[in-house]
Amino acid sequence: MPRSLPDTRFFASLLPDYLAVLVVERGLAVNSVAAYRTDLERFGRWLYEQAMEATECERADLRRYLSALRAGGLSARSAARALASLRGFYRHLLEGSLAAQDPTLELESPRLMRSLPHFLSSEEVEALLAGPETERPLGLRDRAMLELLYATGIRVSELVSLRLAMLRLDPGFVRVMGKGSKERIVPVGADARHWTALYLEHVRPLHDKRNDDTLFLSARGEGMTRQRFWQLITRYGRKAGITTHLSPHVVRHSFATHLLEHGADL
Repeated sequence: MPRSLPDTRFFASLLPDYLAVLVVERGLAVNSVAAYRTDLERFGRWLYEQAMEATECERADLRRYLSALRAGGLSARSAARALASLRGFYRHLLEGSLAAQDPTLELESPRLMRSLPHFLSSEEVEALLAGPETERPLGLRDRAMLELLYATGIRVSELVSLRLAMLRLDPGFVRVMGKGSKERIVPVGADARHWTALYLEHVRPLHDKRNDDTLFLSARGEGMTRQRFWQLITRYGRKAGITTHLSPHVVRHSFATHLLEHGADL
């Protein structure tokens, strides 16, 4: 462990064991495990300051801890995530008979002000999809990416990570590797299949200079990045006259909203 961490039972055994369970048994992604580590190391430092072990904590102690986080400037959302990390940790201790009680039970999460996510109208989506100049190779690629993003509702990170073998245009579905390395099958609509097929036939062979199996390639033959695709969406949004905040997540939420508007089951 880093030298800056106190030498306590929490840091020596309880936390390392729990993080190992998250990786080996639950198969969480690296970023998720890192978030748990950050939250719980902060909790461990607070325990050290209080001269208290994790197994001695009661509900009132955790209330004091969460109050201290908020008083220190931590947002309600981050404090809620910290509590979620504690719930998982104490559930692990209880299941392993390492603690006699779970002090997170009946502990209320910090209140979050939830605003309704912004979404595009059907007309705005039509204008966005029509933005790329499809007579140009890169424009055709961008149109295929936008169509696939909107038609499937997948995350941008999932879109740019797609491999050729994950796409099945004939039956019309794509295999997506999501958070926590969990795979799911997502149907692909006719318009997205049409534009993706055109891209595969006329554009991708021009850019496949390195025998890369990534579905969407840059002009240099490399896989697209999240940051680059976000820039493209912003540019096409301006071209479409969309004045509100535009991001890949907005396109994803628009997909879900329009499905519900047209009678899809939640």
